[in-house]
Amino acid sequence: MRRKIYDRLLQWKREKDGTTALMIEGARRVGKSYIAEEFARNEYDSYILIDFSKAPKRVKDWFDEYLEDVDTLLQNIQLHYKRQLTPRRSLIIFDEVQKCPRAREAIKALVADHRFDYLETGSLISIKKNVEGILIPSEEDGIDMYPMDFEEFLWAMDNEVMMPHIRERFGKRQPMGDFHREALHYFRQYLIVGGMPQAVAEYVESRDFTKVDAVKRQILRLYKNDIKKYAGGATARVSAIYDAIPGQLQKREKKFMLSALKDEARMREYDSAFFWLEDSKMVNISYNTTAPNIGLQLNEDRTVLKCYYCDTGLLISLAFGARGIVTNEIYQKLMFDKLEIDEGMLVENIVAQMLKAAGHELFFYSNYDKEEAENRMQVDFLVQKEVVTSRHNISPIEVKSGTGYTLTSIQKCIKKFGQYLSTPYVLHTKDVEQKEGLVYLPLYMTGLL
Repeated sequence: MRRKIYDRLLQWKREKDGTTALMIEGARRVGKSYIAEEFARNEYDSYILIDFSKAPKRVKDWFDEYLEDVDTLLQNIQLHYKRQLTPRRSLIIFDEVQKCPRAREAIKALVADHRFDYLETGSLISIKKNVEGILIPSEEDGIDMYPMDFEEFLWAMDNEVMMPHIRERFGKRQPMGDFHREALHYFRQYLIVGGMPQAVAEYVESRDFTKVDAVKRQILRLYKNDIKKYAGGATARVSAIYDAIPGQLQKREKKFMLSALKDEARMREYDSAFFWLEDSKMVNISYNTTAPNIGLQLNEDRTVLKCYYCDTGLLISLAFGARGIVTNEIYQKLMFDKLEIDEGMLVENIVAQMLKAAGHELFFYSNYDKEEAENRMQVDFLVQKEVVTSRHNISPIEVKSGTGYTLTSIQKCIKKFGQYLSTPYVLHTKDVEQKEGLVYLPLYMTGLL
């Protein structure tokens, strides 16, 4: 599977030249270990992968015993893994490093030694039990890894030419024309299969939605087991939130209502559970901002949020698989837009997933003014320009799953906050169009914003 993160690993190797380690953080099964080992195999003379989920106790103990004796530590690692490393031409991978916090702390001394390069991969690396009692090394750079984006999905489907054409049309704000239907067909496959590499690989090989669903259900079981195993005292609250997400996304407003978990629930009871899920990368959280102007983080209201699954393919398997599996018939109806449901929750989830993979933090704007109707609006997403200027920094985004829709909220937003706003977008199933101050884009262009 070709992944864009590979180019960023190359950039790190070239620019840092062993002066920092690199941590790849992401949800389980997004391909962290695979890409780390593929990078090691292609770009170094030799490498050692230490998988701390399988490493024996004596290997983990060395990071306690020899933290001040790097020579012995590195000698023991090479002897145990029966691999000779070459200074400045070899890599050591600390896989699932959250399972050995002292190995992460050792990065400071290992980088200072400058003999080899170091990659780390991990999930849940920020929760208390995985950082307690250790000093996080300043010599550690970080990079987030997400499920495969739409372009990576197209690569997996052996289509190298569609995305460059989409990118060109996006840049010129010109319609896709004859190729819009084909691009949308690919996008619906991406929506259904999702971006988890194992699910994509199964789909590429078999084109069998039932087999793909079985792969996704295996990942969902893994996630549920991780919650039970690692969420500690927050297990019940984390599970309750995770299970409630499909129901919350089916609502018109899609804001997460704590009352769905229990009467009179308060955010202070659940904020640690939301943090756990966000840190695990199992979900993408979008926060309400009280004013869509420069500095969205400065105005965020963390008590009002939307919660999306990290991967829409997983959401489909969970939401429609009440009997344990999503049938091929349901998948075919989804494929051809024939399922008798409001697809709004799926489309908004995939937009959140694509924006996150493109490097955006997620924000929305919601105001339910009881007195002034002109102030009453909900804008699905707000995206900040890469280079902030004194005016016009925020693009409001409305997401539409059907063909008949109104744009009342985004029009109110433009009228009230026009001086703060950059290009306003409507993401929908139709082709590119510009009219009345709005740019209409097909959903498959989301990642280019």
